[in-house]
Amino acid sequence: MTTVVTDTGVGPLLRGWREQRRLSQLELALRADSSARHISFVETGRSRPSEEMVLKLAEHLDVPVRERNALLLAAGYAPRFTESTLDEPRLETLREGIGRLLQGYEPFPALVVDGSYTVVAANQGIGMLLTGLPEHLLTPPLNAMRITLHPEGLAPRIRNLREWRGHLLAQMERQIGLLRSESLRALYEEVAAYPLPAGADGPDEGPDAHEEPYPYFALPLRIEHDGRVLSFVSSISTFNTPLDVTVAELAIETFLPADPATVAYLRSLTP
Repeated sequence: MTTVVTDTGVGPLLRGWREQRRLSQLELALRADSSARHISFVETGRSRPSEEMVLKLAEHLDVPVRERNALLLAAGYAPRFTESTLDEPRLETLREGIGRLLQGYEPFPALVVDGSYTVVAANQGIGMLLTGLPEHLLTPPLNAMRITLHPEGLAPRIRNLREWRGHLLAQMERQIGLLRSESLRALYEEVAAYPLPAGADGPDEGPDAHEEPYPYFALPLRIEHDGRVLSFVSSISTFNTPLDVTVAELAIETFLPADPATVAYLRSLTP
């Protein structure tokens, strides 16, 4: 994702984040141990905030790490947070830890995506779900949203596609509001425009559609695989207080089996 630094100074940028978070100048001042007058002066350019104040305001406005660098640059300071590539030696421990986590979660699916839903790592459980997809969707870099919602991707296999699609699009909308990323917005517009596969207009159908529903504790992903319907509940984890832009935008998504039949089937695939 790309950060655009304007030449209007840090004040308008901070005001934009404050208004997006729907906070008054007084509310922000109270949170940041400042005064509404000082916040006003900063936003109008009458006062230049210190580096510490920029970071404090960014923290209370829940500004993403990438955009905190943009605020610092606009205020005339050097970026505080590095942006590494995942193959850099300094992230070796991170790569190894992610690898162990994904492998340890098998046979259940798990993957790691960046801020644009590009898949940076995945385990064999994910590979099992992707079996049979066309090559053009599996050519790197893989995009999790594109693979899931494309009419030639997983979408025709998802039994509750309308519900799951609505959940994913709402998730992307929340992230667009938080990150203000043009690349993420472009991805959203692309996948939201995908036509629904034939047969996706009606309710969940299939040989088990009229059986007593399993009492799910969260919205499940119900996906067909090898003649069976597997059910998963997704959980997303991020890193606490990241100091690197790349690490801040990583998300680990694990798929917890949502019923005993799914657990039994996946374990039966383990050698």
